[in-house]
Amino acid sequence: MNIFGGSARSMAQSTTSYGVNADWFAGEPLVALEHVDFAYRDRGDGETHPVLRDFSMTIARGECVALLGPNGSGKTTIMRIVNALEFPDSGTYRLGGTVVERRSVERRDSPFAKALHQRVGFVFQSSDTQLFCPSVEEEIAFGPMQMGLPDDEIARRVDDMVALFGLDRMRDRAPYRLSGGEKKRVAIACCLSMNPDLLVLDEPTDGLDECNTDIVVDVLRAFVAAGKTVLISTHHHDVVERLSARIQRIEPLIGEESVKSWR
Repeated sequence: MNIFGGSARSMAQSTTSYGVNADWFAGEPLVALEHVDFAYRDRGDGETHPVLRDFSMTIARGECVALLGPNGSGKTTIMRIVNALEFPDSGTYRLGGTVVERRSVERRDSPFAKALHQRVGFVFQSSDTQLFCPSVEEEIAFGPMQMGLPDDEIARRVDDMVALFGLDRMRDRAPYRLSGGEKKRVAIACCLSMNPDLLVLDEPTDGLDECNTDIVVDVLRAFVAAGKTVLISTHHHDVVERLSARIQRIEPLIGEESVKSWR
């Protein structure tokens, strides 16, 4: 069984439900940021805080890339751009050869936006921000349900994720009652249940004990081995080594005030 490959029937169903043009994200490289500038704007005084300047990066399909750099260097900003939660002030972001712009995803119910957010999964540093269903099982099923998959395929994906992450004893529990490591496992399982091409994770092992770290690392290794792509930010060099990740170092802009640490 190839958990991350998905059956031909389920992938066809996903495509039909979303009205996806199969060629939208089929090009190479999978991710390309080209000469990107980005600045955050203070809501109070309108002052801008530059984070990225003339930044370029590519990620090939099947690659694992780790963003390394101090707090405030722009790691989270890069990940938010890749997930279309932020957009470059100048420069270009291409996903599978297709330019991703604000106007193409501002309607989150559009086929393009839905397709993008199914192809790119994002796990926030704080898992509490993305867990909202009454039970772990419902949480994992939520994404596939939104994709319009048939009930038997949804059930299969939930069972696969529960087994993969060792969540069987907690599948009926409320996510808010779980430990931090358990929440992280559930959040990643939710993203993977949608069978994305690219998984983006902000500090995925931060605060996890050895057992939970091992589970997360093993799953990510299997995900990449299946031909999928991973982009992570981390301060844990041992995790980078275990994932055999290519390192992309991010340096803060010289002479600029550091922005909030989560960026």
